[in-house]
Amino acid sequence: MRFRLLSGCAAAVVACMLFAVAPAARADDKDDPSFLTVAAGYHDLFDDHDAFEGRLEYRFKNKFWIFKPMVGVLATNDSAVMGYAGVLVDIYFGRRWVLTPSFAPGLYREGDGKDLGGSIEFKSQLELSYRFDNRSRLGVGISHISNASIYDSNPGTETVFLTYSMPLGR
Repeated sequence: MRFRLLSGCAAAVVACMLFAVAPAARADDKDDPSFLTVAAGYHDLFDDHDAFEGRLEYRFKNKFWIFKPMVGVLATNDSAVMGYAGVLVDIYFGRRWVLTPSFAPGLYREGDGKDLGGSIEFKSQLELSYRFDNRSRLGVGISHISNASIYDSNPGTETVFLTYSMPLGR
């Protein structure tokens, strides 16, 4: 219970910070292309259903106000799978560092992995990346998946991961 309360408070703080610093995004982000992003990490960080997680995401270059759409799929080595679609925001700190919070609802199948309470789940994520001259990015992040208590059971899960984003197009 205490962790859920803390994660809810942390999400609110991140959201407030996002809107406070979003205008600080550098002007050259409009030149960023779409990205194909691969990620790998340790799934269920704070519980006992630990597994390897791999992800593949397409991050669109189109921007709607400060939001960019994204779609993705993740899978664990214990057959859990989630497909999702949502939004992200790239917040630039100078030319090189990019903070990317994102949110995506999706459909989850537990396979032999952790029962998250139901098939509709929500993924929130915070990623910090280094941007290279060719606009590719190498980063680290943490994500949280839960059903926001729409089901009777809501154990949630966290993943810590490494990510690489390859620019598509120019």
